[in-house]
This record gives sequence, C-alpha cells and structure tokens, in this order.
Amino acid sequence: MLLPREFVTYLSRQIVQRITGTALETQSPERVIEIVDTLINDELAAEDKLNDEVRDILEDYSDYMRREGIGYQDMFRKIKNTLVQKNKIVRASGRDTGDGMKLSRDKITDISHKLVALMRKSRDLRLKKDQNEARLEIVKAFTDILLVEEKADRASRDKVRSLKKEVAEGSEEFEILQKKYYAEELKKYGIEFTGRSHAH
Repeated sequence: MLLPREFVTYLSRQIVQRITGTALETQSPERVIEIVDTLINDELAAEDKLNDEVRDILEDYSDYMRREGIGYQDMFRKIKNTLVQKNKIVRASGRDTGDGMKLSRDKITDISHKLVALMRKSRDLRLKKDQNEARLEIVKAFTDILLVEEKADRASRDKVRSLKKEVAEGSEEFEILQKKYYAEELKKYGIEFTGRSHAH
C-alpha cells in the first residue's frame, strides 16, 4: 500500500473532523469515517492490484528484457502506463506523477469526487455546502495531512541515512529503522502509529 492502513484510518478521521460543521453535518461521525476509510483503502488497493498485474506481465518478458537490455523499472513504467490508459485509471502514486506527496494530486481529486458522491447518497450525514465546495474542503484537508506524512517519511529516511553506520537503502535493516523513525516523526504531529502493516 502507498500509505499504511493505520495512516489511512488517521487520515479519514482527520478529514471528517475538519469538514464536520463546515461542509457536513452528522449524528454518526464514526459511520462517516468508515465511508471515507473504506473508499481510500479501496482506491489504494486498486493501485496495488495494478502493480501486481504489471509484475505478472513482466515475468513473461524477462527473456526479452535481457536480450534487449531493457531495465526492469523502465519496462515496469511502460507497461503500467499502457494499463493506466487502457483501463482509464487515475494514478495513485505521487512518485509516478512527480507530485511531492505519496498520493498524486489527480488521485486526491478523483477520491474527493467519489467521496462527495457517496456522501450525497448517505443517510448518515447532510452536506451543508454545494458539492464542489464540499469537495474542495476534502481536497484541502487531505493535502494538508499528506504533507505532514511526507515530512515524517522524509525525516525518517534522512535519519537512517545520517547514521554513522551505513545502512543500505532497501535493505531489511533500513526498512526496520525507517519504520521506527517514521513512527517517532508521526508522533511529533500527534499521530499514533504502530507500524504493523507499513509498506511502500
């Protein structure tokens, strides 16, 4: 997953807290948080599924790649681009689109449209603003929280890189240390994170 599950839950809670009272009214905030949480997790799972599909396709091309001297990452990108266009998928990974956050701006916009559509149908809440204004509030809350996550992620990686003992990026030791520092960094922002299901 692009974002750890616990972080998605935190994100969902924060989005609902920030827009309750201004963009929406609800008697059951937990139910609204659940709607947001489920949608974001489903959207991120779809990106994981797409990446798995690309990996499966790449297995069939390994001989061709060796023969032609094409790198795994290049081929991965090419095949993913083809599938994205074919299936009309909005890219979730910010790194794929050059956005500064883990989630692309396009994906945040896409999710905000889907959320507002779900919210309009939900009996658990009432939108107080017109759809687009409510959607823009969701995008703003989403982006603010993700910028905090990105700071924590970057700071935790920098901490591992600055250790006296060199730790190879991508190694198990790097991942373990990065998770530990990531949790510490998020704690500074008041985010409790256990890090059990953290994956990039």
